[in-house]
Parts: sequence; structure tokens; C-alpha cells
Amino acid sequence: MISIPIRAVVLLFLTAFTPPLLASAADSQVVNREWRSACLAQNKIGTDPVRKMAVYLPAGYDSPGSAERYPVIYYFPMASDDYRLLFDKQSAQPLFDRAIARGVIGKFILVSVGMNTPLGPSWYTNSSVTGTWEDFMVRELVPYMDANFRTIANRDSRGLVGDRIGGYGAIRVGMRHPEVFGSVYALHPVGTGSGIQIMHARPNWDILWSAKSIDDVRKDGFSTLFLTIFQAHLPDPDKPPLFTDLPAHKAGDQLVIDTKLTDRLRDSFLLETMIPQYAENLKSLRGFKFDWGRSDGNQDHVYSNQAFAHKLNEFGIPNEAEEYNGSFGERNWGEDGRVYTDVLPFFQTHLIFADTAVSILKP
Repeated sequence: MISIPIRAVVLLFLTAFTPPLLASAADSQVVNREWRSACLAQNKIGTDPVRKMAVYLPAGYDSPGSAERYPVIYYFPMASDDYRLLFDKQSAQPLFDRAIARGVIGKFILVSVGMNTPLGPSWYTNSSVTGTWEDFMVRELVPYMDANFRTIANRDSRGLVGDRIGGYGAIRVGMRHPEVFGSVYALHPVGTGSGIQIMHARPNWDILWSAKSIDDVRKDGFSTLFLTIFQAHLPDPDKPPLFTDLPAHKAGDQLVIDTKLTDRLRDSFLLETMIPQYAENLKSLRGFKFDWGRSDGNQDHVYSNQAFAHKLNEFGIPNEAEEYNGSFGERNWGEDGRVYTDVLPFFQTHLIFADTAVSILKP
């Protein structure tokens, strides 16, 4: 007689009778997609209308016969980051998997999309020079996701989150389109309001006014960044090579500011100037939070976010604003990072995870 250890018998028994579903549930996945945008096809600076995106799908999405639908989080990365960086370098996929497995958040879809022009950030607005980025987001990307993935196609089940310049975009798009997005989280947003220095103190105006091509501006980082702002908010398609109205110039050592253009720029660009117009939209959101690191090397960001939070309060707009002990772009990823500890729990609270949501703006 052959003697079989009792532990081996138990193991054989468990293996034989383990339900197949326990062993075959599909893993999460990140899929790549492309979309040719009609909104971005007409531009003056060579913006590629083919936009690439990476889509996180939770475990079980491809299980046979599954009809489950999921809320969607739209992610805007920092403008200097590739749209796939969170998956390729920051281990977002296993982080999301752990958060779901541990109950930090229910199952969700996340899409990260490239929103940059050839020069830098698009600033998420419609421009006759760089493309109609806001329309691309609202009229093309969201319908594409709803048509091609099992989403809960409802504002209460859509969230926006962005990192730094992406955080600016999340607030801007969210405040203008609460009928599309119900919750907004901005990680260390910029462009929220006036800083310690005036905006016109940053660019090199000699470079901007003498430029014979956009490439002439690329030699200076701040000038390049502010040219993207001007092209987005002071566009002029009939003024090559920069295709913008420049709101200041140098006269010797003196900076001469164009008052009317600066007023237009502030009204269009700074989020604080948009609060009175979109206060009711912001009040209708299911959740609104932003944060910033108090040790940011550019204290303009700290000052402007503090002031932005105060102005939101003055208009009675519910918000969560948090200044934490960190610097620009720090402490976002990993299990002790703010995405895991703050962003995902925020969306667990404010998104609707069941496919029974009714799209009603809060009174």
C-alpha cells in the first residue's frame, strides 16, 4: 500500500474542488488607444490631432459575460510628463490594484491623456492658435470613453484629477462643465491666481519680441512656458511667428505693460478671476479638493493657492483645501503618497459606483 501524507491529500482535494472563478479572474490591464480629434485639427503651431491615451481597466473587466460598468477618473498629468509616465515609472497600476483590493476605493476606470502642444501645456482651453482643447475633452474624449468602454455614463460617476498644470486643467474644466464631471481633485495646481511676483516678471521680453520663430523662444524656459499661456489666452492666428498678442514689452530697462491685454489675460487665464462667473457650477460639484506643498521653491504657488482657497470661501463654495509639508510635485505616488492616501479615498466618497446614478446638479 502506498502511503500518502494527509497534507498532500488535503492539497489534492482543495485543488480538485476549487471553483474555477477563484483562479481565473482577469487581472487589471492598461490599454493604449488613439483618437484623431476634429477639434485639434485646425491649429497654427503643428499640434498633432492624433491624441494618445492610456486606460486602466480593473481586475475582472474582461471576465467572460461581465456586464459591470465602472466610474471613470480622467487624469491630467503634469505638462512635462508623458501621458504613460504614471504607469511606466510611477507604478500606478499595482497601486490602483492594491487600493481596490484593500477597499480604499471601488473598481474604477482611469484614463490618462496627452494634452500638450508641441511647445508645452495646452492650458485646457479653446484657442484659435493651439486648438480647441476644452471641446476635445468634453465633446470627443468623454463620448469616446463612454462608447468604447463599460463606463457609467453620468457626471456623478466621472471625476477629474490633475497634477500641477494638470491640476489647473482639472479645476478649469470641472468648473466650466459640471454637467459632465461631478468631482474634481487638483494636486498642487498652478495658475490659480496672482502670485508674489507679477506674471510679466517671468518671461524674457527681449527674446519674445525679437523671435523670428517659435524655436527662438525655446532657449528660455519661462519664456517658453508663458508663450504657451499667451497662445492659449491671447491668441492671434494672423500674427506669425508666435501667433499671440504680447501683453508687455521692454523700453530700455523699463517694462511697459499693456493694460487691456493684461486684463484680458487675467480674466481668461487665472482661476481666481473665474470664480464669480462659475460659482454656482462649483457649488454643484459632488466634491472639490485641491492641495499644495508649503515648501514649494516657487512661493508664488503657495501664495496663490492660499488666496484661491479664501476666495472660494468668500463665495460660499464648498471645498477642501490642504497645505501639506512638502514641495512641488513631491509625495504623490506610492502607498504613502497623496494619490493613495487622499485622491482615491476622495473619489471613493464622491463618485457613484453603481450604474443607477441620476444626473442631477445639486441645488
